[in-house]
Amino acid sequence: MTRRTIVVLKGDQTGQELLDESLRVLHPNVIGCELDFLPFDLSLATRRDTKNKTVYESAAALNKFGLGIKAATITPEIKGDVGSPNAILRDEIRGEIILRTGRRIPSVRPMAGVHAPIAVVRMAVDDAYNAKEWREGEGLSEMAYRTEKLSRRTCRVVAEYAFRYAQKVGAKVFGGPKYTVSPVYEGMFKEELDAAAARNPTVRYDPQLIDATYALLLELSGEALVIPTLNRDGDVMSDLVIKMFGSIAGAESQVIGFNDDWSVRVVMTEAPHGTAPLITG
Repeated sequence: MTRRTIVVLKGDQTGQELLDESLRVLHPNVIGCELDFLPFDLSLATRRDTKNKTVYESAAALNKFGLGIKAATITPEIKGDVGSPNAILRDEIRGEIILRTGRRIPSVRPMAGVHAPIAVVRMAVDDAYNAKEWREGEGLSEMAYRTEKLSRRTCRVVAEYAFRYAQKVGAKVFGGPKYTVSPVYEGMFKEELDAAAARNPTVRYDPQLIDATYALLLELSGEALVIPTLNRDGDVMSDLVIKMFGSIAGAESQVIGFNDDWSVRVVMTEAPHGTAPLITG
């Protein structure tokens, strides 16, 4: 087996404590292969000291070596501060998908009917996040507006990866956007899901509107599912799915960047939860 380098992105508080434990179990005596670790300090203090230079350096290393593991980090609420390292990292590695998987955790009881893993393939770009927002008017006549965008490429990479991942893990592609209400915007995503289904005929495909998907998750028969989603839908859906297995603290989350042929170029696994300062130590 080729020896691989893992880029290690250190974090804050409980995030760093959990990262230390993750690295401890990646010892060769446990996993049976040798790994090299290349550390970068993404703690809030270092990000401030370096004006986020450490974040950009770690992103360059991720692009070079293709694999990374990131601790939870503090995002300061002060305007003009260093902000979130997650946004910078996702932009720099061109992360287009966030894959979040709920699976059974030893000694933790999941919801009834939840047996096999459920993976949410979420857009990491486009849709409601980074949309242009503004308000007009005053008093009760004040109106809030938001301009969202959705690219054909983003729709296609999410759809294609969802079917390829489902093929790999023996799951069914389940769910979809609310294309009946939004035939132009969300309809483009539905078009790409249907096209991916045609390209991958051996993968089971059960398209559902997003609201029906939520309802049907409570009537599971226990089979493995892969749920492709828009960015905002996936953010909410993944938290629900992970909680169905017991706790967001046991969540799996990966940011994935792709080559032009949709093959995986870089993967950064990260903690989707926060740094939990009250239980540090």
